Amino acid sequence: MKAFLLAAGKGTRLRPLTYRIPKCLVPIRGVPLLDYWFDLFEKHGIEEVLINLHHLADKVLGFLNDRKEDLRRRNIKVLTTYEPELLGSAGTILANRSFVEPGEDFLICNADNLTDADLTDLVGFHRSHEMPLTMGLFEANEPQRCGIAELDEEGTVVSFREKPQNPKTNLANGGIYVARYSIFDHIPSKVPCDIGYDLLPRLVGNMKGRLIRGRLMDIGTPESYRMANEIWI
Repeated sequence: MKAFLLAAGKGTRLRPLTYRIPKCLVPIRGVPLLDYWFDLFEKHGIEEVLINLHHLADKVLGFLNDRKEDLRRRNIKVLTTYEPELLGSAGTILANRSFVEPGEDFLICNADNLTDADLTDLVGFHRSHEMPLTMGLFEANEPQRCGIAELDEEGTVVSFREKPQNPKTNLANGGIYVARYSIFDHIPSKVPCDIGYDLLPRLVGNMKGRLIRGRLMDIGTPESYRMANEIWI
């Protein structure tokens, strides 16, 4: 199976750390964030990964070169694509649709999350229905700071709003998705194009949500980054 790993963000909220280290390589308990993703992909049989790059791209490329033999032993093939202008999360997927084949399911993951999510469970659930997307969800402590979904009794997303003032649920977008090739028919051709703001609202009623089995932490703020380094084992 293949995965898009979205890693081009500038990490502005983690400055000054991200002035010199790309967000996808910040260390958690001494281990670069990308290494956690490669561990997860190996565990769940993800064999080909496309990583988009922008901020400090040369440092990410150097890291991947250092990991070349290790990734080969793990049977993980890594491709990269450089974005001189950020395309947005959905824009990256659309611009690189040739990475996947018609009829193929694939993962889309935000690299700035730290997680041990059960990807196999998420993929298995996705293959139990025919909608173009499954969104991995988690129960947020502060739902007003997240993209929030409301599900019906069959797991279909019946509403989705980014950072609502009065959230109806605490089911938050976890930044991990399983998609069918038909997802490309729903991505608007605009730049930048964001999954949360531009794609997911179009899919309300036509996508499923699934609670992620496992832990998930956004490490994008100084507070959450500090917490991850304190509690992640």
